[in-house]
Amino acid sequence: MSTRKSDARSWMKKPASLIGAAAVLLALFLYNTFFPEQDPEPSRAGLIPVELVKVIDGDTIKINYEGKEQNVRYLLIDTPETNHPRLGKQPFGEEAKERNRELINSGKLEIEFDIGERIDKYGRLLAYIYVDGESVQETLLEEGLARVAYVYPPNTRHLDTYEKAQDKAKKAGAGIWSIEDYATDRGFDSQTHPVEKSKTKPTTEGTEYFKNCTELRKKYPNGVKKGHPAYSEKMDGDKDGFACER
Repeated sequence: MSTRKSDARSWMKKPASLIGAAAVLLALFLYNTFFPEQDPEPSRAGLIPVELVKVIDGDTIKINYEGKEQNVRYLLIDTPETNHPRLGKQPFGEEAKERNRELINSGKLEIEFDIGERIDKYGRLLAYIYVDGESVQETLLEEGLARVAYVYPPNTRHLDTYEKAQDKAKKAGAGIWSIEDYATDRGFDSQTHPVEKSKTKPTTEGTEYFKNCTELRKKYPNGVKKGHPAYSEKMDGDKDGFACER
Protein backbone atom coordinates (compact mmCIF):
# COMPACT_ATOMS: atom_id res chain seq x y z
CA MET A 1 0.00 0.00 0.00
CA SER A 2 2.77 2.43 0.86
CA THR A 3 4.43 1.83 -2.52
CA ARG A 4 1.25 2.71 -4.41
CA LYS A 5 0.85 5.91 -2.38
CA SER A 6 4.46 6.86 -3.13
CA ASP A 7 3.89 6.34 -6.88
CA ALA A 8 0.80 8.50 -6.80
CA ARG A 9 2.63 11.30 -5.00
CA SER A 10 5.49 11.05 -7.53
CA TRP A 11 3.08 11.43 -10.47
CA MET A 12 1.38 14.42 -8.87
CA LYS A 13 4.76 16.10 -8.51
CA LYS A 14 5.71 15.76 -12.23
CA PRO A 15 6.34 19.19 -13.81
CA ALA A 16 3.35 20.76 -15.44
CA SER A 17 5.46 21.37 -18.54
CA LEU A 18 5.70 17.63 -19.25
CA ILE A 19 1.96 17.23 -19.01
CA GLY A 20 1.49 20.23 -21.30
CA ALA A 21 3.90 18.83 -23.87
CA ALA A 22 2.06 15.53 -23.88
CA ALA A 23 -1.21 17.36 -24.49
CA VAL A 24 0.27 19.26 -27.42
CA LEU A 25 1.61 16.05 -29.01
CA LEU A 26 -1.76 14.39 -28.59
CA ALA A 27 -3.50 17.35 -30.22
CA LEU A 28 -1.10 17.26 -33.18
CA PHE A 29 -1.63 13.53 -33.61
CA LEU A 30 -5.40 13.91 -33.60
CA TYR A 31 -5.27 16.86 -36.05
CA ASN A 32 -3.04 15.01 -38.53
CA THR A 33 -5.24 11.93 -38.24
CA PHE A 34 -8.53 13.67 -38.95
CA PHE A 35 -7.25 16.58 -41.08
CA PRO A 36 -4.34 15.20 -43.17
CA GLU A 37 -2.44 17.63 -45.39
CA GLN A 38 -3.93 17.61 -48.87
CA ASP A 39 -1.99 17.95 -52.10
CA PRO A 40 -3.00 21.00 -54.17
CA GLU A 41 -6.02 20.26 -56.30
CA PRO A 42 -5.54 20.74 -60.07
CA SER A 43 -7.81 23.30 -61.71
CA ARG A 44 -8.91 20.61 -64.19
CA ALA A 45 -8.07 17.06 -65.26
CA GLY A 46 -4.59 16.59 -66.68
CA LEU A 47 -3.02 19.62 -65.02
CA ILE A 48 -0.34 19.17 -62.35
CA PRO A 49 0.22 21.89 -59.70
CA VAL A 50 3.93 22.75 -59.36
CA GLU A 51 6.09 25.27 -57.53
CA LEU A 52 8.12 27.87 -59.45
CA VAL A 53 11.84 28.17 -58.76
CA LYS A 54 12.67 30.85 -61.34
CA VAL A 55 11.92 32.15 -64.83
CA ILE A 56 14.83 31.54 -67.21
CA ASP A 57 13.56 33.23 -70.39
CA GLY A 58 10.42 33.60 -72.49
CA ASP A 59 9.87 29.89 -73.02
CA THR A 60 11.74 28.17 -70.18
CA ILE A 61 11.26 28.03 -66.40
CA LYS A 62 12.66 26.04 -63.51
CA ILE A 63 10.19 24.29 -61.18
CA ASN A 64 10.05 21.87 -58.29
CA TYR A 65 8.61 18.65 -59.67
CA GLU A 66 8.58 15.24 -58.01
CA GLY A 67 10.92 16.41 -55.28
CA LYS A 68 13.62 18.02 -57.42
CA GLU A 69 14.33 21.16 -59.41
CA GLN A 70 13.86 20.73 -63.15
CA ASN A 71 13.87 23.03 -66.17
CA VAL A 72 10.73 23.07 -68.30
CA ARG A 73 10.76 23.96 -72.01
CA TYR A 74 7.39 25.19 -73.24
CA LEU A 75 5.88 22.90 -75.88
CA LEU A 76 5.12 24.18 -79.39
CA ILE A 77 6.46 27.74 -79.03
CA ASP A 78 9.71 29.65 -79.38
CA THR A 79 10.60 33.11 -78.08
CA PRO A 80 13.58 35.31 -79.04
CA GLU A 81 16.86 34.84 -77.18
CA THR A 82 17.88 37.02 -74.26
CA ASN A 83 21.52 36.00 -73.77
CA HIS A 84 22.58 33.49 -76.41
CA PRO A 85 26.37 32.93 -76.75
CA ARG A 86 26.15 33.22 -80.55
CA LEU A 87 22.93 35.13 -81.24
CA GLY A 88 23.20 37.59 -78.37
CA LYS A 89 20.07 39.50 -77.32
CA GLN A 90 17.35 39.38 -79.97
CA PRO A 91 14.51 41.89 -80.46
CA PHE A 92 11.59 41.18 -78.11
CA GLY A 93 13.62 38.63 -76.15
CA GLU A 94 13.56 40.66 -72.94
CA GLU A 95 9.91 41.59 -73.46
CA ALA A 96 8.99 37.91 -73.80
CA LYS A 97 10.95 36.99 -70.68
CA GLU A 98 9.41 39.76 -68.58
CA ARG A 99 5.89 38.97 -69.81
CA ASN A 100 6.47 35.31 -69.05
CA ARG A 101 7.66 36.24 -65.55
CA GLU A 102 4.61 38.44 -65.03
CA LEU A 103 2.21 35.68 -66.10
CA ILE A 104 3.94 32.91 -64.15
CA ASN A 105 3.87 34.91 -60.92
CA SER A 106 0.25 35.98 -61.23
CA GLY A 107 -1.47 32.87 -59.89
CA LYS A 108 -1.50 29.09 -59.42
CA LEU A 109 1.13 27.44 -61.64
CA GLU A 110 0.35 24.11 -63.34
CA ILE A 111 1.84 22.02 -66.12
CA GLU A 112 0.35 19.56 -68.59
CA PHE A 113 2.16 16.79 -70.47
CA ASP A 114 1.25 15.58 -73.95
CA ILE A 115 1.20 11.91 -75.03
CA GLY A 116 4.70 11.96 -76.55
CA GLU A 117 8.18 12.52 -75.09
CA ARG A 118 8.26 14.33 -71.76
CA ILE A 119 11.99 15.09 -71.72
CA ASP A 120 14.15 16.63 -74.46
CA LYS A 121 17.79 15.89 -75.31
CA TYR A 122 18.92 18.54 -72.81
CA GLY A 123 17.09 16.86 -69.95
CA ARG A 124 14.35 19.48 -69.77
CA LEU A 125 10.71 18.63 -69.19
CA LEU A 126 8.42 19.37 -72.15
CA ALA A 127 5.04 20.73 -71.08
CA TYR A 128 2.17 23.13 -71.54
CA ILE A 129 2.09 25.85 -68.87
CA TYR A 130 -0.96 27.25 -67.12
CA VAL A 131 -1.63 29.92 -64.50
CA ASP A 132 -5.05 29.78 -62.85
CA GLY A 133 -6.09 27.45 -65.67
CA GLU A 134 -5.13 29.87 -68.46
CA SER A 135 -2.53 28.92 -71.09
CA VAL A 136 0.71 30.89 -70.87
CA GLN A 137 1.79 29.70 -74.32
CA GLU A 138 -1.42 30.94 -75.91
CA THR A 139 -1.09 34.35 -74.25
CA LEU A 140 2.51 34.80 -75.45
CA LEU A 141 1.45 33.88 -78.99
CA GLU A 142 -1.55 36.23 -78.97
CA GLU A 143 0.64 39.13 -77.81
CA GLY A 144 3.25 38.54 -80.51
CA LEU A 145 5.99 37.49 -78.12
CA ALA A 146 6.34 33.93 -79.41
CA ARG A 147 5.98 31.92 -82.61
CA VAL A 148 4.65 28.39 -83.12
CA ALA A 149 7.69 26.13 -83.41
CA TYR A 150 9.27 22.75 -82.67
CA VAL A 151 6.22 20.80 -83.78
CA TYR A 152 7.04 17.15 -83.17
CA PRO A 153 4.07 14.73 -83.25
CA PRO A 154 2.47 13.33 -81.23
CA ASN A 155 3.04 16.35 -78.92
CA THR A 156 0.55 18.49 -80.84
CA ARG A 157 -2.53 18.55 -78.61
CA HIS A 158 -2.94 22.34 -78.66
CA LEU A 159 -1.38 23.08 -82.05
CA ASP A 160 -4.59 24.30 -83.72
CA THR A 161 -5.35 26.66 -80.83
CA TYR A 162 -1.81 28.02 -80.84
CA GLU A 163 -1.80 28.60 -84.60
CA LYS A 164 -5.03 30.60 -84.31
CA ALA A 165 -3.48 32.71 -81.54
CA GLN A 166 -0.41 33.29 -83.72
CA ASP A 167 -2.53 34.29 -86.73
CA LYS A 168 -4.27 36.87 -84.54
CA ALA A 169 -0.93 38.44 -83.59
CA LYS A 170 0.28 38.36 -87.20
CA LYS A 171 -2.78 40.23 -88.45
CA ALA A 172 -2.33 42.83 -85.73
CA GLY A 173 1.39 43.18 -86.44
CA ALA A 174 2.08 42.67 -82.74
CA GLY A 175 5.51 42.16 -81.21
CA ILE A 176 7.79 39.98 -83.33
CA TRP A 177 5.43 40.40 -86.28
CA SER A 178 6.05 44.16 -86.33
CA ILE A 179 9.52 43.51 -87.85
CA GLU A 180 9.39 42.42 -91.47
CA ASP A 181 10.83 38.95 -92.15
CA TYR A 182 12.12 38.65 -88.59
CA ALA A 183 10.09 35.64 -87.37
CA THR A 184 10.42 32.74 -89.82
CA ASP A 185 9.86 29.01 -89.91
CA ARG A 186 13.59 28.59 -89.20
CA GLY A 187 13.61 30.90 -86.19
CA PHE A 188 14.32 34.59 -85.71
CA ASP A 189 16.34 35.68 -88.74
CA SER A 190 19.43 37.54 -87.61
CA GLN A 191 20.54 38.15 -91.21
CA THR A 192 17.54 40.31 -92.03
CA HIS A 193 17.52 42.02 -88.66
CA PRO A 194 20.84 42.56 -86.83
CA VAL A 195 20.81 41.35 -83.27
CA GLU A 196 22.21 43.10 -80.24
CA LYS A 197 25.26 41.17 -79.18
CA SER A 198 25.86 40.54 -75.52
CA LYS A 199 27.66 43.45 -73.90
CA THR A 200 29.54 41.11 -71.64
CA LYS A 201 33.19 41.21 -72.68
CA PRO A 202 35.16 38.04 -72.21
CA THR A 203 38.20 38.68 -70.11
CA THR A 204 40.91 36.75 -68.38
CA GLU A 205 41.77 39.64 -66.07
CA GLY A 206 40.49 39.11 -62.57
CA THR A 207 39.19 35.62 -63.37
CA GLU A 208 38.40 33.63 -60.25
CA TYR A 209 38.98 29.90 -60.42
CA PHE A 210 37.10 27.39 -58.28
CA LYS A 211 37.57 23.65 -58.47
CA ASN A 212 33.84 22.92 -58.19
CA CYS A 213 30.50 24.39 -57.10
CA THR A 214 31.09 23.44 -53.48
CA GLU A 215 34.18 25.64 -53.41
CA LEU A 216 32.50 28.46 -55.37
CA ARG A 217 29.50 28.60 -53.04
CA LYS A 218 31.77 29.18 -50.06
CA LYS A 219 32.32 32.67 -51.48
CA TYR A 220 29.16 33.05 -53.59
CA PRO A 221 26.35 31.10 -51.83
CA ASN A 222 23.78 31.71 -54.59
CA GLY A 223 26.07 31.01 -57.52
CA VAL A 224 27.16 33.49 -60.21
CA LYS A 225 25.78 34.82 -63.48
CA LYS A 226 27.45 34.54 -66.85
CA GLY A 227 29.96 37.37 -67.19
CA HIS A 228 31.03 37.18 -63.54
CA PRO A 229 34.78 36.50 -63.07
CA ALA A 230 33.94 33.23 -61.29
CA TYR A 231 31.51 31.95 -63.95
CA SER A 232 32.50 28.76 -65.75
CA GLU A 233 30.45 26.92 -68.35
CA LYS A 234 31.47 23.56 -66.91
CA MET A 235 29.68 24.54 -63.68
CA ASP A 236 26.55 25.68 -65.54
CA GLY A 237 24.98 22.24 -65.92
CA ASP A 238 21.62 23.39 -67.28
CA LYS A 239 23.16 26.06 -69.55
CA ASP A 240 20.83 28.79 -68.25
CA GLY A 241 23.52 31.44 -67.75
CA PHE A 242 23.90 30.78 -64.02
CA ALA A 243 26.65 28.64 -62.53
CA CYS A 244 26.19 26.76 -59.25
CA GLU A 245 22.77 28.29 -58.51
CA ARG A 246 20.82 26.65 -55.71
